[in-house]
Amino acid sequence: MGQRRRGHAHVSKTPPSVYTDSSITLQHSDHEHSVKHRICMVSDFFYPNMGGVESHIYQLSQCLIENGHKVVIATHAYGDRKGIRYLTNGLKVYYLPLQVMYNQSTSTSCFHSLPLLRCVFVRERITIVHAHSSFSAMAHDALFHAKTMGLNTVFTDHSLFGFADLSSVLTNKLLTVSLCDTNHIVCVSYTSKENTVLRAALDPEIVSVIPNAVDPNDFTPDPCRRDNNKITVVVISRLVYRKGIDLLGGIIPELCARHPDLCFLIGGEGPKRIVLEEVREKYQLHDRVRLLGALDHKDVRDVLVQGHIFLNTSLTEAFCMAIVEGASCGLQPSVHSLCEGLESVIARIRSGNVESPYSIHRKVRTLYTWRNVAERTEKVYNRATREPVLMLSARLQRLQSHCGSVAGSIFSFIAVLNFLFLLFLQWLRPDHLMDIAVDASGPHSRFGQTIMKRSKTTKDPT
Repeated sequence: MGQRRRGHAHVSKTPPSVYTDSSITLQHSDHEHSVKHRICMVSDFFYPNMGGVESHIYQLSQCLIENGHKVVIATHAYGDRKGIRYLTNGLKVYYLPLQVMYNQSTSTSCFHSLPLLRCVFVRERITIVHAHSSFSAMAHDALFHAKTMGLNTVFTDHSLFGFADLSSVLTNKLLTVSLCDTNHIVCVSYTSKENTVLRAALDPEIVSVIPNAVDPNDFTPDPCRRDNNKITVVVISRLVYRKGIDLLGGIIPELCARHPDLCFLIGGEGPKRIVLEEVREKYQLHDRVRLLGALDHKDVRDVLVQGHIFLNTSLTEAFCMAIVEGASCGLQPSVHSLCEGLESVIARIRSGNVESPYSIHRKVRTLYTWRNVAERTEKVYNRATREPVLMLSARLQRLQSHCGSVAGSIFSFIAVLNFLFLLFLQWLRPDHLMDIAVDASGPHSRFGQTIMKRSKTTKDPT
């Protein structure tokens, strides 16, 4: 009952390579391309909160809607932003009343979120649940519930983790439980793939690499805004520990002592701002280190074009979107190598051995596009829908064999409780009695039909 599959076109599991007739292969490929999915993106991190994960989810959703798929987003409520909101092109966002525990992440509990997420999945007739970010408890809950309901699941990991400290050990164990029976995993870089495969003990065959991208029209270079009498290093980040702000505070005095014409332009807000203020005060760098505070997304480009170098010191980011945005604005990137990396970039700038901002922008415009990301993600969805969703008995065996005797037993018990709770909810309010939501996106979108009617009316007033 809780494991049935709903409303999705079946795609043959036989790979095209076994056929000798090329026309059959082409028909199979065309059929895959024509399949339109109903996708629910789930994460604790979405607008009005600002960050790389939030931007990734929004941009990917918009491109998938352009390609004819139905996309809805489920996140937790942000202050007064509750209920259902509609964004560009009919993108529907559910702001669910879930309690935030820490750093915009909800408290993890499989049972308080099941009634809400089940309502979203059933009303929207979702066929694929796509969760984002290892830091998001809501994403892990959604994966767990979706498997209980018999839905295909995809997970995108945006971060890197260690293996030694306690928080990493606990997070890695949770990731192992969440991903052991997930249909497919996406990582944003090859380093992230290696990290995720090791942390969650995954088969590399079910992990794909799809990088982040940038809207090049929003981030264009403007060399006239630079002050070429000095070298400006731009840092745009949340000022928190995992963004490496302590490292940044350590290298600023050393680099400023070596290079009298070096300045820092730092945008962002957070609890680690006090570290940078103390460094600026201690070394009297008020005229060389500017703290801009929180920035609106529309103002980021105006800050980036003032710099020569973009610096990223994050400890956990697998593919920093701000680096791509900086490169699109013509800045020279410098990541992780800190002093040595900055020294080499500064030396190249002094010698004139660097590409022009417009040349860098053209490369980024070609390599990192959201439409390309959406096309590759569609292939992941097609592959995920060809794979079976494990029945409860198979899930329990997978948890026991993959997660260890202790964790496997605990989460097997939770999986059984989750399944029984789902049966109770289905008895209390059966699926067929729940109202089906009007499609705001996808092939049957009322939003799209309204636009088409208006355009026809405009073209033919009679």
